Amino acid sequence: MAEVGSAVLELQNVTKEFPGVRALDGVSFDLRPGEIHALCGENGAGKSTLMKVLSGVHPTGSFGGEIRLEGASVHFKSLHAAEAHGIALIAQELALVPELSVAENLLLGRLPRRAGFVDWGAVRREAQRALALVGLALDPARPVKELGIGQQQMVEIAKALAKDARILILDEPTAALTEADARRLLAFLRELRSRGVSMIYISHRLEEVFEIADRITVLRDGKSVATKDAGGATRDQVIGLMVGREVKDLYPRLAAQPGEVLMKVSGFSVEDPANPGRRVVDDVSFEVREREVLGIAGLMGAGRTALLSSLFGAARSAATGTVEIRGRASKAPCRHPGEAIKAGLALVSEDRKRYGLVPEATVLENVTLATLRRFVARGFLAQADRAQAAREQYESLGVRGAGLLALVKQLSGGNQQKVVLGKWLLTRPRVLFLDEPSRGIDVGAKAEIYALINLLAASGLGVVLVSSDLPELLGLSHRVVVLALGRQTAALPAAEATPERVMAAATASVSV
Repeated sequence: MAEVGSAVLELQNVTKEFPGVRALDGVSFDLRPGEIHALCGENGAGKSTLMKVLSGVHPTGSFGGEIRLEGASVHFKSLHAAEAHGIALIAQELALVPELSVAENLLLGRLPRRAGFVDWGAVRREAQRALALVGLALDPARPVKELGIGQQQMVEIAKALAKDARILILDEPTAALTEADARRLLAFLRELRSRGVSMIYISHRLEEVFEIADRITVLRDGKSVATKDAGGATRDQVIGLMVGREVKDLYPRLAAQPGEVLMKVSGFSVEDPANPGRRVVDDVSFEVREREVLGIAGLMGAGRTALLSSLFGAARSAATGTVEIRGRASKAPCRHPGEAIKAGLALVSEDRKRYGLVPEATVLENVTLATLRRFVARGFLAQADRAQAAREQYESLGVRGAGLLALVKQLSGGNQQKVVLGKWLLTRPRVLFLDEPSRGIDVGAKAEIYALINLLAASGLGVVLVSSDLPELLGLSHRVVVLALGRQTAALPAAEATPERVMAAATASVSV
């Protein structure tokens, strides 16, 4: 636990501007020896910019204010300069070279040499010492690409500690980890704290923040709005500080007034593309009605994503069963996404950057990507009509950015997700599949996405929601279908879909 009153690091009145944007506006922050200090805020609040200032990515002279280390003013011209002062950034996208060995990654840029040649014996010894710092028993000659993401995370931390880092900046360190790997990482960070290492911990997962942090600083709109002792703060207080308003009901499920059946799925099965004879979805049946949110629950590997993608015509293997859409005669599953779109289906994928967006394209281009033919007249794009349609989606969904001509990669995660939604809403779907719609976005943006889901359902759409966040799933869904190993093990109305019943169904034994 950090000693009250002491500070190993101070940032005083830090400001940083980009063309047309003040990303940091007088931010002050301090870090105590042996402290885990969490930094929270919505996407776009200034967290990443502040960390780049502190780690030398944004060099001295490109920002205003002062950085003080153990009471003395410091000036970092580069990332290496910050590392020389004991500050190491562990970014969300790990700075490892997959094709190189663990040892080569650990000593990248500083391989020991003898007589002008790399001293591989010394490399191995130094690597083993670095791995020992994090308790990782690995062969240093093993290629990094063969490691799991949890082990890669520990190699990155070992690399920092081997450079005598006394301050670690951890940006969303558990975002890509399994639950087990995340637990191990948090336990190790506590051990580092006991050794006197100070850490700045950035995460959207507030349960982790309250579990591990000593203090919490909240950024909003580029300003540091509050610093609180974690033990004396509540989740709702922190959320309120992040979004600038009180968030009492994060999951405002509307009263269900289901209408006609929009989609009826019967005996739906999907073969496992990697294991012939096995099914990743096995004999699943359900209905989706107007004005309802149908939740699909299950553990990792239960077949939730395979179910949605296959219904959308993107199956990687044979899909069987029947699908009835809007009262039309039952037919075989859609053969490709174009057929699904024509039938009135839309899918917001769990990986929006890979399957939902073209990051280097503009908001305008992304929003109209699935409906481009609609704006073709006599062989030419009707640019005015296209822009008007995109503008209507941009405004109705409350996208915050620099306008339709801004590149999508410049938007926050929440606003990128709104662009994906806008793209599919332009296709005028009747049933909307949402696969992990709040993944990688902050709590304020989540509240906006939840409100949009309710608004879309109230307008008459049927929404099928997959989420690994059980409170989110139960809070938004009117009914819940539970999968386990590809089989349907329960179908529960909202009043009966308690966490206990859903988890019991998700872990139920199924005959295969």
